[in-house]
Amino acid sequence: MNPQNLPEKIASLKREKKAIILAHNYQRDEIQELADYVGDSIELSRRAMEEKDARIILFSAVDFMAETAAILNPDKKVLLPSPGARCPMAQMLTLETLKAWKARYPGVPTVLYVNTLAEAKAECDVTCTSANALQVIKSLDADTVLFGPDRNLAEYVQRRTDKRIIPIPERGFCPAHQLFSKEDIRSAKELEPSAIVMVHPECTPDIQELADFIGSTSQMCRYAAISKATCFIVATEVGLLHRLRKENPGKTFIPAYDGAICPNMKRNTLELIYRSLLEEGPIVMVPSKIAEKARRAIERMFELTDSK
Repeated sequence: MNPQNLPEKIASLKREKKAIILAHNYQRDEIQELADYVGDSIELSRRAMEEKDARIILFSAVDFMAETAAILNPDKKVLLPSPGARCPMAQMLTLETLKAWKARYPGVPTVLYVNTLAEAKAECDVTCTSANALQVIKSLDADTVLFGPDRNLAEYVQRRTDKRIIPIPERGFCPAHQLFSKEDIRSAKELEPSAIVMVHPECTPDIQELADFIGSTSQMCRYAAISKATCFIVATEVGLLHRLRKENPGKTFIPAYDGAICPNMKRNTLELIYRSLLEEGPIVMVPSKIAEKARRAIERMFELTDSK
C-alpha cells in the first residue's frame, strides 16, 4: 500500500463506516492532521458524546483514554488502533494497591487522575484531570484526600491547598515527564531570554519551579493563543508542539527537551488506523459493572467542575 494514499483511504473508510477519529495532543503529526478532533483525553471523549450520528470512535491514543471514551459512549464502538499503546503511569496503580490504601484510610475520599485504568476509576469517589485537579480537591468536604497515580500532580495540588494529599502509589509518575532537566531549560532560556516557560504538572517539582505557566496540554494551547509572548519553551511530550505551531503560526515553540517522547503514544500509525477502521478492531471493551461505577466517578467530576 502506498503510504501517501493512506489519508485518502482513511477518510473514505471513515465516511463509509460513520466513524470519527480522535487524536490526543501527543500523537504523530500526520495523525493529528487527519483527525476530526485533537485534544486531551476527557475533552475528546466528551466531544465524541456530541457526535450523535457516529457509529464508531477511533481513538488514537493510549489505553485508558480509549476506555474512558467507551465508558462515556456506551452506544458506540470504540477502537484503539494499537492495543499495545498502554500508559505506564496508569499501570502503576493496580486495583490491589488502590484497595490496600483505601483500607488503610477508611472514609477518606479517593480522587484519581483520569490517567488510570477503568477498574481503578470504578473504585474511586471522583476523577480529575491535570486541568481541574485542584478545583476537584478543593470542592471536597474533607481535610485528607487519597490521590493517584501521579505524585508530581499530587504535589502540585498540595502546594496550593491546605488539605493533606496522600499520593497513591507513593512514586507514581509519567516517564516522559521525568526527562526534563533544569539545565536544558536554563540553556534554552539563555538563548531566548524573553521566552515563556510552559510546564505540565506531571513534571517534577524542580522543573515546575522554573515555569512561567503550569497547565495541562489544552491549557497550554489556550495560554499560548492569548499570550502576547512570541516565544515559548514547552516542557511536555513533544507531540504537542505540532498543534501549538499550527494554531500559532507567528510564534516560536521550543521543546524543553526534544527527546521527551512517549513511545506508547507513538505506537499508533496511519497504517494501524487504516487497518483498525477496515477491520473494526481492536475493540475496547469495559465490563458493564466496572463501566457503570467508573462513569459515576467521571460524571461527579463534571458536576463539580462544569458549573464553576
